[in-house]
Amino acid sequence: MTRRLHAFSLSPYCRKVRLALAEKGLGVDLIETAPWERPRELVKLNPAGETPVLVEPDGTVVVDSMAICEYLEEAYPQHPLLPQRLDARAEARRLVAWFDGRFRSEVTETLLDEKVMRRMRRDGGPDSEYIRIGAANLRAHLEYVAQLADRRNWLAGESLTLADFAAAAHISCLDYIGEVDWSAYPGAKAWYARIKSRPAFRSLLSDHVPGIPAADHYADVDF
Repeated sequence: MTRRLHAFSLSPYCRKVRLALAEKGLGVDLIETAPWERPRELVKLNPAGETPVLVEPDGTVVVDSMAICEYLEEAYPQHPLLPQRLDARAEARRLVAWFDGRFRSEVTETLLDEKVMRRMRRDGGPDSEYIRIGAANLRAHLEYVAQLADRRNWLAGESLTLADFAAAAHISCLDYIGEVDWSAYPGAKAWYARIKSRPAFRSLLSDHVPGIPAADHYADVDF
């Protein structure tokens, strides 16, 4: 049996796991899944009906993006994505929590969800006030990314970590729908260009969501 990942293309949590798998050189068959439809196979694997869900070749099932990433770190220690030093590891985890928590609630939910996901779920039209708030929050978060990238080699320190992948996962979803004005954030753009040019990012750049065309520059590593 091959390794399988039940995932939705425009989920930042699924994208984070895909990046971690690719960076570690672990092949995977992607099973495109719309979690809001609660497909039987997904619910059988995860009663919460949420993606991502990783199914290993031996049948091991791992649920939740951070649980999957921690599992991958322990099961496949090659190309580690968490630093060895405890303080550096704590900083990487802090930033993962920042992007998966605060960025998600302040930006992703108010831009991606309102502009795309509500339509895909047939859940009514977008709320223009939420979109305005999300756009303002995105500017503040991109400034924070630029500050981190200016002070460090990567967001959490000297080495590439899950923090970079968590940030890139969320931002790439917004970049897919053309919500990022990169010209206003050269520091964040320089960091994102480094991530975007990594081999691990290639599968994300080839994503195509039916009915949701990618922005013209999305797959261009020299954007």
